[in-house]
Amino acid sequence: MFRLISGVYLGWGLGANDAANIFGTGVASGVIKYRTAVILTAIFVLVGAYLEGSRGMETYGKLTDVDINSAFIASLAAAITINILTMFALPVSTSQAIVGSIIAVGLMGGGISSKILTKVLLSWVLTPIGAAVISYTLYRVFGWLLEGRIKSVRVWSLMMKVGFFCAGIYGAYTLGANNVANSTGVFVKAGMITPTAAVIIGGLSIGLGVLTFSRRVMMTIGRKITEMSDFAALIAVLGQDITVHIFTWVGVPVSTSQAIVGAVMGVGLVKSSKAVNLKVIGNIGIGWISTPAASFVITLALLMLYSVLF
Repeated sequence: MFRLISGVYLGWGLGANDAANIFGTGVASGVIKYRTAVILTAIFVLVGAYLEGSRGMETYGKLTDVDINSAFIASLAAAITINILTMFALPVSTSQAIVGSIIAVGLMGGGISSKILTKVLLSWVLTPIGAAVISYTLYRVFGWLLEGRIKSVRVWSLMMKVGFFCAGIYGAYTLGANNVANSTGVFVKAGMITPTAAVIIGGLSIGLGVLTFSRRVMMTIGRKITEMSDFAALIAVLGQDITVHIFTWVGVPVSTSQAIVGAVMGVGLVKSSKAVNLKVIGNIGIGWISTPAASFVITLALLMLYSVLF
């Protein structure tokens, strides 16, 4: 069971990186304190993982066959990839990292299901686009409904604070529900643990990452992509939450990083295309491309090393 350490390590990295996608805009805009944000995220990640986390595991289970050793190596390689990119404060995709590792395992052994791989790759494209469309639409609709109707600054501030708490809790729930498969799903396929144990272990490890190492990436998301008002930040989080939950129902683990970046871009486009910091978007795009590639290469290296040593 010591091999599960790599899954816990991956879950920790996921939580450290992806907590930014839940409350990053709210913390950066000053509506919610960082400490409050990470505590709420850690709690509701576990709730989401427990209630809906098993859906994504079925998709990864059909991608390729893994045994106990390859599950350990795939998870470890993905964790190393996420940890390195998190150190550079880049919001990266844990989904892409684990898929890159699984593909490497499949090419070295049991083959890859082209149907499932196509489904996963398509989700990578649709996630940021869908989040941008949803947040753009939400901003237009709620902006029209609320414009000029709230005169009191105190009432407006209270509305925003309540909205951030609700959206953040919902976002933490969807993070756990959608992404817990990334940390421990391969171990279910390998027969090491049950789905119930996987969602509990994965949820706890994600929560630990949120609590211990999430501040830097949170600031990258909240401040550097576009200047965010409290209302725009709230809409961005809601756009991400809805997008991720839709893919949870479909049964595909997706990148919350891609979703929140797409959502923030959608909000920025309401103002104008110039409101979006394209340099930061470009750097994040590099992270998205390098994530599965790096995880793939690291997995191959570890598999070869294992074959030589054992």
